[in-house]
Order: sequence, then structure tokens, then C-alpha cells
Amino acid sequence: MSMFLTSLQADPHKILGLHPISEKKKIIRLWRPGSEEVHLEVKGKIVRAQNIGEGFFEYSVSHEVEALDYKIYHTSGLLAEDPYAFAPAFGEMDAYLFSRGVHYQLYEVLGAKICIHGGCKGVKFAVWAPSALSVSLIADFNHWDDRVTPMRSMGSCGVWEIFVPGLQEGEKYKFVIETQEGIKKVKADPFAYSSELRPKNASVVASLDRHVWQDSKWLDARMKGDLNSPMLVYEVHLGSWKGKEGEFLNYRELAHLLAEYCKEMGFTHVELMPISEHPLDESWGYQVSGFYSVTSRYGSPEDFQYFVDFLHQKEIGVILDWVTAHFPMDEFSLAQFDGTALYEHQDPRQGYHPHWNTCIFNYGRLEVSNFLIANALFFMEKMHIDGLRVDAVASMIYLDYGRKEGEWIPNIYGGKENLEALEFIKHVNSVVHEKFPKVLMIAEESTSFTGVTYPLQWKGLGFDLKWNMGWMNDTLKYFRTDPIFRGYHRDDLTFGLLYAFSERFMLPFSHDEVVHGKASLLSKMPGDDWQKFANLRLLYSYMICQPGKKLFFMGGEIGQWEEWSCKKPLSWYLLEYPLHQGVQRCVKELNYLYQAHPSLWEKDFDFEGFSWVDFSDTTNGVVSYLRKGKNSTLLCVHHFTPSYIPDYHLSLHGVKKITEVFSTDREEYGGSGKINSSVILGAPTGVTFCLAPLSTMIFEVHFVS
Repeated sequence: MSMFLTSLQADPHKILGLHPISEKKKIIRLWRPGSEEVHLEVKGKIVRAQNIGEGFFEYSVSHEVEALDYKIYHTSGLLAEDPYAFAPAFGEMDAYLFSRGVHYQLYEVLGAKICIHGGCKGVKFAVWAPSALSVSLIADFNHWDDRVTPMRSMGSCGVWEIFVPGLQEGEKYKFVIETQEGIKKVKADPFAYSSELRPKNASVVASLDRHVWQDSKWLDARMKGDLNSPMLVYEVHLGSWKGKEGEFLNYRELAHLLAEYCKEMGFTHVELMPISEHPLDESWGYQVSGFYSVTSRYGSPEDFQYFVDFLHQKEIGVILDWVTAHFPMDEFSLAQFDGTALYEHQDPRQGYHPHWNTCIFNYGRLEVSNFLIANALFFMEKMHIDGLRVDAVASMIYLDYGRKEGEWIPNIYGGKENLEALEFIKHVNSVVHEKFPKVLMIAEESTSFTGVTYPLQWKGLGFDLKWNMGWMNDTLKYFRTDPIFRGYHRDDLTFGLLYAFSERFMLPFSHDEVVHGKASLLSKMPGDDWQKFANLRLLYSYMICQPGKKLFFMGGEIGQWEEWSCKKPLSWYLLEYPLHQGVQRCVKELNYLYQAHPSLWEKDFDFEGFSWVDFSDTTNGVVSYLRKGKNSTLLCVHHFTPSYIPDYHLSLHGVKKITEVFSTDREEYGGSGKINSSVILGAPTGVTFCLAPLSTMIFEVHFVS
């Protein structure tokens, strides 16, 4: 019997299941430790198996009996075909591609998949644990008994698998992984499509093939689009956008509410803070425990597919925050998965993130990079996502990020660049652009690393867009300054234009700027309430006029006073007050103006689309410039002091006609109403107009040809 017990560790199918013992007989061998007697069904007849000791039971049948001719009882009472009577569901080609890091549909073969295998419907389970001594499946069907359902090792690829007939969607499960030291670890499935609602953390069998997609029109239009298009991104945390404190709206409810709001406000895309499963609300989703599982806080995977589909039907793109820089150390998740540093580096100088108390992925391990690359493709293939914003890229590409001298290991050339992470980034961007050519890859990269958005053939990283963190920091620094002193800080506004066309930039005012004591955007602004709101309107309009795509975090558009909290919804009641109504209306109408004027987005990444008119007037706090499209030109004038100048002269040669098309100082926005119904032409030297306080004025300009 000891031979039987030994075989259970790595190859239970060799002992259990249906096996020939002579030309005319086969034996059905079952493993039921702790049971006194076991029954099974053979060709419709209930029979009793013989107890041969140590938890093993046998029943003899004729040589004609096949795998589908008998069923066994699981401890839950489920009667179904025998898991150990089936051949492996994980193939040799799967193992080959995975070991080389190029199995781009890895999510189809690892994890729990509802399928028909060997003519029988059930669920196939597969998990990567190469250093494990044994792996068992625990689930509802076996009453979470880790002795009952040992899995089969597929050899050197490190994958363990089993097919369990009769299981259905909704089955909760985990893996029990026995380490080489004999320690048992209970782990959730890294490839699970669904998970229990926290604080529970079991994986859940789910189907992703039931939803009937209706967004073909959107996907066709996406294929014809390019980056020379308007892009206004509304960044959203689904749990705190709307709803009641302590309660979550479903993905389906959110789809209708969010689509209606974005259409009304003129946003072209939403960017969701991470919706992959995470145990802690306060991590905002940035400490992911289930990379392939959309969080159950807001519903099922099918509900999320509905969410994306509905927004697409309303012509709104969906971008996800994607966290590949690190993962949490929760016992049930990826850390020390098979008793070794499997997904992370063993050496804490490479594998531990001091900023976030998390593990860092071992990008140099091909199976790990494959896990992440397939995850990106999963969201595009199964969820129809339009883009991924890759979080904390700087922490990935620099080995010394957040570390002191002696706390990090240089690369093979003695440098601080993480060569394996750089190769992973290039790999994922290359594959995404090959398989989903118009899906956007966006980098949150906070350093001056060269070539983030350069194509791979130019030795770049291959991203489509990069968050311009320098512009954001300089701009907010300037706006926090009292207008009296802003004249001394003009360089905070102008410096960004020195490098504005060195990469393809997105200008972000994200969630990171309104948390951890940084104050809301409105609260950052100096002055009395009127000036605060005027500054907020000026800030948003300044971003709209600057070259680069736009991102704005929820709540800023209604003048949220409080810092953002993931625990409660935005303060929508503020819209009962005129100043808050005004800023929201200003944002809305500015968004529509932006989309209607190609000069604000056609040449975002071309220096020919921008030219200074004047940035030397530090006394009055005025900067002005032209935004040029293929067939139109806008003059953007920003006035950063609260003074009113009735006849401000601007040197601008060759103007044939000029008309003010927008001002943030309109009374309906909460401004003082200093509008230019007409502009005086002082040909050929320039134009004269009234300069409204703390405002942006946008003029459509026609020049003498």
C-alpha cells in the first residue's frame, strides 16, 4: 500500500481510476481516506467497493467498461464520472509554449475552465507550482478535504492538473500545495476568473463565454482611429463614484449611470482604478491578489463584460489601471506560492518593495512574464478593454527605486536599470500591438527615462502614451502659489514646453493628487471661495489647452472640497450650490468645445501644433500661445491674477479675424462675466481685448493669407 500512497503525491492517476488487470478485467480504484465504505454507480447500478485499507477502495469490472460507464460519489453527494479516469487536459504544446514565455492564451489552459473533456462536461483545473511536493484541489464538492483530490504533475513544466466531471459554475475552490519541507500552503488560483467577496478569498469557477457582445461598431471604429483624435479621460474608482456609504453598485448599474454621465459631460473614455481582485479596500486595487478575476465587489465577470459592452455602445472607451510592478504578501495569494520565490525574486534586494511592503515580480523568469503578458491579452480578448495604464513603471525599470545604497543589486553591467523588466515591457507592448493594434498602452512613468513612447525599432519601450508627471507637478505647484507671487514662478508653467514633444504625453490630474493630505484640487487653490473656483476653472481649461491627451479624476469637475476617500461616494449634494454647478457646467462645455476644435488635439505630439505668443508678462500673470490644427488655429490666453484689465494688448501679427469662443469667466460658470463680445484689431501689430480675472480665454483666429 505504501507504493499507492507515494504515487498519490505526483501521479495519482497511475493508481486511481480505471485500470486493466487482465485481458478480461479492469479495476476501479478509489481514494477515500477516513471512510469505512464507498459506493459507486456502474452502468446505472449502485455497487459497493471493497475496502483494501489505508483509504483505498476497489471494484472489479469487465474489460468492456470505459470511463463514461461509471460514476462515483463525492463527499458532497455529487454523483459524476471519475476524475482519475481521464487523460490530461494540459497538453504538451501548452507546456512547451509556457516554458518559453510565449503562451499568449495561457488563461485558457491554466486555472479552472468549464469544458467538455473526453466526452464529459466538467471543470479542468491546472496550476503552476514547479517546486511542490504535491498539490491537491479543495472545493465545495469534496468538502475542502485536501486528502481527497490529489492532482497530477505534468513533469518539468511545473504544472499540476486534474479534470473533475460534473462541476459547474459557482464552485468555490483553492489549491493545497505541499512544499518540499512538508508544509502545506492553501492558495487561491492565480488564474481564477472570479473570486469570493472579501474578506473571503476562495476562487470561484466562472464562465466568460455567455455574454453576447454588441460592440462591433465600436471595435470597427477603434481599428480606424489613431492618436490624432480627441481624448478626454474620466478617471473613476467604481466603489466611491456613486452609491451609498458601505454599499456597492453593480457593474450593470454603474454602466448605465457612468455612460450617461460621461456622454452628458463630454468625456471620451473612462479609466478605472484597478478592478482586478484585491483583499483590501484601502489599497484602491493597487495590491492585486487575483490578476484574472474582476473584483466581486461590483458583480460577476459577466456583469463586467456588460459594463464594457454598454459603454462601447455609447461610444465611450474603457481603460484599466494595470498593476504589474508588485503584488501583496497575503498568505493565500502569489507570495512564496509553492514554498519558493516563484513569482517574485528570492533576494529581498530584488524581490521586496520597501515603499509598499509588497513583492516584486521576477520579470526574468519566462513563466512569470508570460503570466503577466497573457493577463494583458486576457483583458483585451475576453473583456474588450481599449487600453491599459501601466502603474508605477519607474519602480519596475529602476533597481534602486525607493532604495538606499547597498539595498539593491546592480544589473550585469553595473547599472541601475532592471534589464529583465525592460525586456518584459517591450515584449508585452509588442504583442499587444500585434494582436490588438489600436489598443492603448499607457505608462505612468515619473522619471526622465528616454524613449518611453518611442517604437521598439527606435530602441524605445513601445508605449503609446506616457503620463506627464513633471507637467502635472509643476502646474499644481504654480497654482498653489498665491497670485501675488505667481510672477516669480513663471518657469513652472513654461518649463514643460521644453520637452512637451519629446514623448507622446497624457496630462493627468489623477487620484494621486487628492489623497494623503494633499487636499482636493479646489482646496489647493489660494484665495477666497470665488478665487478658488475661478482658479479651478482656470486649471482645468489650462490642461485642455495644453498639448497632450487629458485625464481628470472624478470629483474635480464638481468642486469636491474634501479629499477623495475610497470609503464613501463623491459629494454630489454640492451641485445644489451655484459655484459647484458653475464649475461642472464649465468643464462640460469646455469638453464639448475641445472635441469640436481639432486644433486642440490634431497635433498634440507635433511641435508645429503649438507656438508661443507671449510668456513674458509676469506683471499681469499672462501667458498666451497658439494651438494649430490642419485647418484652424486657436489663441489661448491664461490670466493667473485676479485683476481685471479692460484693454489688454497682445502682439499678434497678421490677424484677419478673431472671435472669443470660450471664457471660464462667464457668469453661468460662477465668473465675473467679463466677456469679449468683440476684439479690437490693431493690424498689423496685434489685438486688444478685455482680460478677465483668473480666467482662460480662447479665441478662434484667422490670419491674413
